[in-house]
Amino acid sequence: MARILFVMTGASYWTLKDGTRHPTGYWAEEFAAPYSAFVRAGHEVVVATPGGVVPHVDVMSLRPSMAGSEQVALELEGVLRSADELRRPIELADARLEDYDAVYYPGGHGPMEDLPADADSGRLLTAALDSGKPLAIVCHAPAAMLATRHKGVSPFVGYRVTAFTNDEEEAVGLAAGARWLLEDELDALGVEFTRGEVWKPFTVVDRNLYTGQNPASAAPLAQQLLDVLK
Repeated sequence: MARILFVMTGASYWTLKDGTRHPTGYWAEEFAAPYSAFVRAGHEVVVATPGGVVPHVDVMSLRPSMAGSEQVALELEGVLRSADELRRPIELADARLEDYDAVYYPGGHGPMEDLPADADSGRLLTAALDSGKPLAIVCHAPAAMLATRHKGVSPFVGYRVTAFTNDEEEAVGLAAGARWLLEDELDALGVEFTRGEVWKPFTVVDRNLYTGQNPASAAPLAQQLLDVLK
């Protein structure tokens, strides 16, 4: 049995460039699909957040129109209700990489608010990348990579990476109001940004780094982790 650390946003909003707070959090599918896959396989999940706050689900992600159907939305709600780990997160500052076999970052717009400047997350990401242990990051969660800069340089420089694209941000109507766009910032960080078709599952593997473009990529990303955790 493996222990997998889920590093999750503690934010319940995303501050836009005009100062307004867009309600958000983590995206339900990006937690529920990997969580269910790992638990079914007999692995243990531990949730960590900045300050140990209970993570907030983005309620938009539970709407049938966003989840894909009413049945899928109900299934997602069921997973979130059953996942006791969500209600007893540890503090991210207390998470020790040596206690885990893999690290996974689910997205949602919440990570755009708190993780780009979270030093604890930055140290964990740097250590995970260096360790060779599987490190998986999906959708908006690659924003956390921005906290890994040391003297202006990130250990992710040169890695092939995917994440939520500018086109997808425009499609959800938030690009114009954003202070910055994830694809642009990752390009500036020095990664090799790679994209698939909008809204379709797309994952990229480079050494021990596994990234997924959007919510639909969370389940395939989890399967890739399961394949290496056997």
